[in-house]
Amino acid sequence: MNVLPFVPLVELLRSELSAYGGLLALFDQQQALLWSREVQAVAEASLEIEALATESARHREARELWVARFAVENSRPPDSSLRQLLPLFPADQRALIDALIVEVNHLVHRVRRRARQNHSLLARAVELHREAVATLHPAARPRTYAASGRVGAFTGPAAALSATG
Repeated sequence: MNVLPFVPLVELLRSELSAYGGLLALFDQQQALLWSREVQAVAEASLEIEALATESARHREARELWVARFAVENSRPPDSSLRQLLPLFPADQRALIDALIVEVNHLVHRVRRRARQNHSLLARAVELHREAVATLHPAARPRTYAASGRVGAFTGPAAALSATG
């Protein structure tokens, strides 16, 4: 039984899994910091998330490159998915590879969902901050730029609602 193709793939999948797990933990931490209104810590967590997201992308690219090479070596199209290539592995190795694929996909889904949640929380916080500044100091309204590049007046949600009736 040939174990050689199996070992690098498992290590690549485990590295990818670890990176996504770390991202999920950082997004969870960021969300807790958002709820506790720790602005500086949220900014620091955002930098950590950005760095780990870059590392995660490198892990994914390395795994995709390995899979493409493996596919070509086995007379399959280079864009074949790992799941499509599973029958090329010995039966006793397929279960582990399949479990790792399932877990990576599950973590990717959870990371994306948490990222969307945090993005919504951050966007709402910024919106509330702008509304508070506009209410407390109308002359300090932030300026925005039109598509033409000219400076325009900020029209927050309240102005948009009153304009629509």
